[in-house]
Amino acid sequence: MELMMEHLANGFIVMLLITMPLVLTAAAIGLIIGILQAVTSVQEQTIVAAPKILFVFLMIMILGGFFTKKLTDLLMESGNLAFNVITKQGDFVLPSDVTLGTDGKYYKSGETSDIDKFMKNPGKAPYSEFQQKPHLQRTFPDSQSRPNLMETKQIMENRK
Repeated sequence: MELMMEHLANGFIVMLLITMPLVLTAAAIGLIIGILQAVTSVQEQTIVAAPKILFVFLMIMILGGFFTKKLTDLLMESGNLAFNVITKQGDFVLPSDVTLGTDGKYYKSGETSDIDKFMKNPGKAPYSEFQQKPHLQRTFPDSQSRPNLMETKQIMENRK
């Protein structure tokens, strides 16, 4: 999980590295034009737009190679994480005869949850049977099966 958080933080840093020069350029040009308008008493809003667009475009042209390099590095790092690092950590899936009940517990096929039993028999108190969680089975790397979101959440909770 911390690997994904670190990668997300790297993505935000790349985003800031790309946007900050452009935003600062637009702000500086707006400030300069604003001072000139205050000195000359010309209060026309359209005068500010053209220089901002021009200078931001020039900054994109000047720093475009740097921006492309940073985005390419982030993309390559993402691909490496997705296809080489995370997939090598091992996949765990539940057996095919196990389903998730309405109460968030796992049941083998044919079993029902206490909530389901209570809903069918509202006059009776719910059963207090001990439910054992099914054991997770390790799959081989060449297996095509992947855990769904609920299975992944359960696997992560069991690892703690």
